[in-house]
Amino acid sequence: MKGLELSRKFYEQFGKPMLENEFGEIEKLLAVGLVGSGSECLGYDDETSQDHDFEAGFCIFLPDEVDERTEFLLERAYSRLPDEFMGFKKAKLNPVGGNRHGVLRISNFLKSKIGTPDGKLSERDFFFIEEQYLLEVTNGELFCDNLGLLTEVREKLRYLPEDVRFKKLAGNLLLMAQSGQYNYPRCIKRGDTAAAQLAVGEFVNSALKTVYLLNKKYLPYYKWIFRGLKEMPILAELYPDLEYLVSSSNDEPEKKQKMIESVCKKISDELVNQGLTKLSTSELEPQAYNVNDKIKDPEIRNLNVLYGV
Repeated sequence: MKGLELSRKFYEQFGKPMLENEFGEIEKLLAVGLVGSGSECLGYDDETSQDHDFEAGFCIFLPDEVDERTEFLLERAYSRLPDEFMGFKKAKLNPVGGNRHGVLRISNFLKSKIGTPDGKLSERDFFFIEEQYLLEVTNGELFCDNLGLLTEVREKLRYLPEDVRFKKLAGNLLLMAQSGQYNYPRCIKRGDTAAAQLAVGEFVNSALKTVYLLNKKYLPYYKWIFRGLKEMPILAELYPDLEYLVSSSNDEPEKKQKMIESVCKKISDELVNQGLTKLSTSELEPQAYNVNDKIKDPEIRNLNVLYGV
């Protein structure tokens, strides 16, 4: 069973009655759901995921107007919920994980993820926050949000502002050109296979980021990036080529170079399809500057093209 489904069932059977019976006077202020870190919030969890920090649990989100005593009583009530549900026991705290469920103040949750207690960010702020943390604010599911505060924040942070997206896109296109179309063949020509493999790694990393940007999806924690690529509405077909590039040796450099050019051509075609460029070339360096020119804010547009990466 997926963690999100397990969480909802646990809430409906035990959490919801507890809140209605014991906290009816503040229930209208609460939001409940499964949001934050953990593969289950992305729907990526499997049997392997259950080896740590996996349990039947949910988050109770409080606004600041709920006093500390009520927060304490909520924590105690949550701790009294069953230790086992549908065959899953409460997880012990893991040194590489942490307590992901239970009672959380909205302001503390937001500050821990994106640095502001109210979720308000300027366009510039988006350049300095890892997309993983923006995703952890907006992922998962709220089973209820009676006050609507957290839902409002999640909607505002649903994705990057367009000027920020364009700046990041331009930078990653340029890195793809530098690493894959320029540096990889030069490293191969020199016989420097180690540097060639590093160049391929840079190319694949930037290509993955580009695909997420073209899909308007936040980049998850690195180990889930390829997993998420499989479900992309746009350019998911690049998965086998990018996987081959990053996981194979350089015994067949001509094959790799053709694959790099194929990836660049498909991305270039998508740029044209989205109206981000009119250039019909697979050379990504001019495409990068073309995308940068789409930025409306002159201050952001005139920043170094690699500012967003």
